[in-house]
Amino acid sequence: MNIEERIKVNKGPLGQYAESAEGYYIFPKLTGELGNRMQFGGKEVIMWSINDYLGLANHPEVRAIDAQASADWGLAYPMGSRMMSGNTDLHGELEVQLADFVKKEGAVLVNFGYQGIMSAIDCLLTRRDVVVYDKNCHACIVDGVRLHSGKRFTFLHNDIESLEKHLEAATNIAKDQDGGVMVISEGVFGMQGDQGKLKEIAKLKTKYDFMLMVDDAHGFATLGATGAGAGEEQGVQDSIDVYFATFAKSMGSIGAFLAGNKDIVRFLKYNMRSQIFAKSMPITQVIGNIKRLELLRTQPKHKAKLWDNVNAIQKGLKAAGFNLGNTNSCVTPVFLQGSVEEATSLVMDLRQNHSIFCSIVVYPVIPKGMILLRLIPTASHTTEDIDQTIKAFSNIRSKLSEGAYRKNTIENPAMA
Repeated sequence: MNIEERIKVNKGPLGQYAESAEGYYIFPKLTGELGNRMQFGGKEVIMWSINDYLGLANHPEVRAIDAQASADWGLAYPMGSRMMSGNTDLHGELEVQLADFVKKEGAVLVNFGYQGIMSAIDCLLTRRDVVVYDKNCHACIVDGVRLHSGKRFTFLHNDIESLEKHLEAATNIAKDQDGGVMVISEGVFGMQGDQGKLKEIAKLKTKYDFMLMVDDAHGFATLGATGAGAGEEQGVQDSIDVYFATFAKSMGSIGAFLAGNKDIVRFLKYNMRSQIFAKSMPITQVIGNIKRLELLRTQPKHKAKLWDNVNAIQKGLKAAGFNLGNTNSCVTPVFLQGSVEEATSLVMDLRQNHSIFCSIVVYPVIPKGMILLRLIPTASHTTEDIDQTIKAFSNIRSKLSEGAYRKNTIENPAMA
């Protein structure tokens, strides 16, 4: 069977639902200004599925600086990779400010988060090294580890006993090969909202020699006294050797960065293939990100409002008897029991009849028989949004328990 024939038969775990789900459940089309309320299917919905945690995407000062930067520079400048012809003082200035913000010696920009952390893992590891990573790490980390030609282990999610077992084996293998060990976790696991056990992992450094990399995409600017992330929140920021965060969440932008000591940052800067052989981040984005970082520093009210909303909706859902798992971050998962067919009918009810838009997760991402509705509270949400959502969730839970969503087919209003 050739490649084209194979992909016609095996469309992939999500692709198999393309005809029945595209445009509504998968690849939905949202319009209007980014914010707590947007347009979906011709009507206004309360939006719980964008990661604009601090509401900066449409902040008037941000919109103004983005527009002015585009007018001044256009979207192309600078041309070429930073190593060859695409470097500017502002790129360097943003890196200095980011390093200071997350309390590291240096930082290096990457054009996209997914691409950047994959490339960093590939860059830092040789075939003699061994990598040990949390089972629930994001796909970008899994794909980065797949690039690694050496030995790799996964430890059970946030299970320190499992981690230490694999660390012991990894240490022995690395020693025999004259290599090193890297441990990878996340500051906040974006699907279920629990923080990585960074404090416990850091303690293992007294017993084992390893480099610790942390993907803090959801923790950056939302956790810690100053917003430096999950490491600061847990008091172990200094123990993180390679700190990664993206601009696509709290900063409402594009791009990402890696931070660490000067030797690590210099090595990444001169050896990370995804940046050496790619066009530099456009200066419009650099200028916009400098402004966003300024607001993170000077306007703590956005983070305070975010947490007011996080606490309100999480406490309200718990009081109503909902299972939120082990979240200790802004990410708010709501666990229900039901089939894939029930999940699709339930979500349609939420969107069509309650004007609530949130992400839905089902098997194979989570075990069969479970439904995960993920809410992302932001600083833009209102008390009315929260109250309406809790009321709607109580309604759909009652219908679910009564069997109202049991159907044999998936309906897709987008195809009507």
